[in-house]
This record gives sequence, C-alpha cells and structure tokens, in this order.
Amino acid sequence: TNNLFTSVSSPLISLVPLSSDRPPAPVNVSVMHLRADSATVYWEIPEGEVIIGFSISQQRQEGHTQRFIREVNTTSRSCVLWDLDQETDYIIQVQSIGLYGESQASKRVHFRTLKKSDRFPSNSSNQDDPAVEGVDKSRQLQTGEMIIIVVVLLMWAAVIALFCRQYDIIKDNDSSSGKDKVKPSSMASTPEHCSGGLLRSKSRTPV
Repeated sequence: TNNLFTSVSSPLISLVPLSSDRPPAPVNVSVMHLRADSATVYWEIPEGEVIIGFSISQQRQEGHTQRFIREVNTTSRSCVLWDLDQETDYIIQVQSIGLYGESQASKRVHFRTLKKSDRFPSNSSNQDDPAVEGVDKSRQLQTGEMIIIVVVLLMWAAVIALFCRQYDIIKDNDSSSGKDKVKPSSMASTPEHCSGGLLRSKSRTPV
C-alpha cells in the first residue's frame, strides 16, 4: 500500500511548479519620454532566463484602481503608456512572465506627467533623460549639416566664378590671336595676285 501511494503521488508532486522556476523580476525600471498624456517604461532582465512576456501595472498615486498591460513580445524591453492625465502622479511596476508563472513585481517607480503646454519633457524618473539628450543631439546635427551645406555651396559658387573668369580670358586670347592671323594672310594674297597678273600680261605679248 505504501509503495502504491508513493508511485501515484510522486507524479502529482512533480507537476506543482516550484518557486525557483519562476522568472526573476525585471530590474532597472525607468520612465522616460514624459508627455502630458503618455510615457514610456523601460526595464531590463537577467540574461539566460526564459521569458514569454511581461506585465506592467499602472496606478495613480492617489487612487486604488490598477491598470494591467500585457506585453507578449519577448524581445521588447519597453512599453508606451497611453491615455494618461496631465500633471498626475503615477506608480508602475513590471513583472516577467515565464513558463511556470509570473515573477515578483519590480520596485515601484513614481513619475508625474507634464502639462499640455510643455513641448518637451522637463523631468523623468532618471536624472539623465535620453529623450532630452536626443533632442539636443538632433539639433546639433541639423546645425552642423546646414553649415556643411552652406560651405559646399560657397565652394561651388567660387569654382564656377573662377571657371567663368578663365573662360572669358581664354576667349579673349583666342579672338585676339585670330585677328593677328588674318592680317598676314590678306597681305600675302596681294602679291600673288599681282604676280599672277604680270605673268598673264607677259604671256599675251607677241614674240
């Protein structure tokens, strides 16, 4: 009887998921790209873990209702939160979803949305916001590109002006040399005509 009970119960025990099989909780959770009605959540997970998705919980700091967002893309490490209220404090947590259940919730991250009048994000859960740095870098790139384009255009204009000037000089030299060549040819034709006339007159005189 004892052997029968052991053989039957052991498979049942193996089907119960162990706590060690649960995936680890995400780390380095942060909120960036803050707007009046949206924000982007970023996180990281340890390498070598089998993850099939993520769960993001969103809650107002002064409220009790929570909103859960399921992210089934295993390669994604970010999620955009939409339909947020302006100038409102929120709390978010991220969980990893594995083959045997969900991980523990990550540390709570607080953030506050902006006003609608604010064009660019002025604060974030991190001290260095890549969104602001990206805007500054894009502005610097645009300014540098405009300077390069202006310099190239000025160089082309200088090259064209120099070419036109050289072309005018060469054209003037060709026209002056052409005039000099025409004068000797006209002068040389006159004696030939005269000599030809003399020869003709001599051939007509009787012997």
